[in-house]
Parts: sequence; C-alpha cells; structure tokens
Amino acid sequence: MSKLVLVRHGQASFFSENYDKLSDMGERQARALAEYWLATGADFDEAYTGTLSRQTRTAEVVAETYRAAGRPWPEAEILPGLDEYPADEIMGTLLPRLSEKDERIRRLDAEHRATTGGREKYRSFHRLLAAVMEEWISGEHDPAGLTRWEEFRDRVRRDFRKIIARKGNGRRVAVFSSGGVIGVSVQSVLQAPDLMAAELNWRVHNCSLTEFTFSGDRITLDSFNTVPHLSDPELLTYR
Repeated sequence: MSKLVLVRHGQASFFSENYDKLSDMGERQARALAEYWLATGADFDEAYTGTLSRQTRTAEVVAETYRAAGRPWPEAEILPGLDEYPADEIMGTLLPRLSEKDERIRRLDAEHRATTGGREKYRSFHRLLAAVMEEWISGEHDPAGLTRWEEFRDRVRRDFRKIIARKGNGRRVAVFSSGGVIGVSVQSVLQAPDLMAAELNWRVHNCSLTEFTFSGDRITLDSFNTVPHLSDPELLTYR
C-alpha cells in the first residue's frame, strides 16, 4: 500500500498587495511541519506542488529543512492542476452580478465593506466568499470568461489521478496544494456532493495534513485536516 499526504500551504499574506506569498507565520508553519516529519522519521519518495508561490514556497521550506538536517528530500514536480480555484476571478465577475439581484449577498457585501480590519474583516470576507462560492458551484451563473466549477473540479481530479496512477509499490508521496484542492480531493474520494468540497475547504487549517492510502485504483481517506505539528495555538490559522 502507498501513502499520499496532502498538505495545505502555510498562511499566505491575506489582505496584502500580494496574497500569493507566505507570511512569516506561513514560513514558521512549514518549518514546524518539516521538523515534525524529521522527528517522526517520515521519508518521502515523491513530492508535488501547484504553480502558486504559497504552495511552492511551503514545499521549499520543507525541502530546505530536510536537507539542512542531512536528510534526503525529492525534487518537487509542479502540476498546474493542484492550483487553487480562481477566487479573485470568481469574486470580481460574480459578486457584482449577484449583488444586483440577491439581497443576502448584497447585505454580506455591505457588511464586509463596512469593516475596518482585524478578525471581523476576515470573518465578514469569509461569509461573503462562502455565499458567492455556493452560487458558483451551483452552476446557475455562467458569465462569459468565468472559469466554471466543473473545470476546476475536473482538473484537480485529473492531476490527483495522475499522481495515484504512477507505478510503484509502497510509495510515500507529499503533495503541497490549497484548501479548495483538498476539498475536491476528499469530496471525490468520498463521492460526496459538489457543495461538500466547499464545506470541507472552509475547515482546512494552513499547513494541515490530509492522508490517503492507495493501491492501484483503490484509494481511501485515512485522516483529514490534522495538525500534530502545530501544537502552539498561535500557529493555527485558516488564511
């Protein structure tokens, strides 16, 4: 049997000019993961990451920590299918349209715009994003040029299957990606409704571990969103 560990990237730079960059906290989380794996004797034969900076940097921090400790770490292969859903595109395209006719989303948007910072700004944005994502996944809105939910879901599944299908027994595989990709992966393995992918996504901690066992075409979920390496409560974040 082979094992695949799906790692969400460390905390990104939320509400900054460049979200797609690990924050100082994100760097600490990735290093804590590597140190935990080193302490528990975890070795990996393969590593994969999406193209996004927050994903590749998380993988790099783990690799740097392993190599500094004199332990081998595989060169990461980049697979675009592991990239996150295009949140900016979804919000920029759907939000104005939905706000015109959906009172709930209009209210959530107004509440978010009225916040000035801190935890409430994050919470209000999350409530708004969750509502817009639900509409995106429903497929009832299809403006020209907008990436469709099915396109995102299917590209995640293609690269997930590509990794699983590679030859070898007893493989140890580390995959560095994002919350939406983890949601789709778990939802697909459990054959749950599409909306469950978003519900799972909202619960995924930065730098958390979701583990699968696989052999041939068979794959099972062993654990979801575990954080044994983030024992310091300060390291527990969602964005």
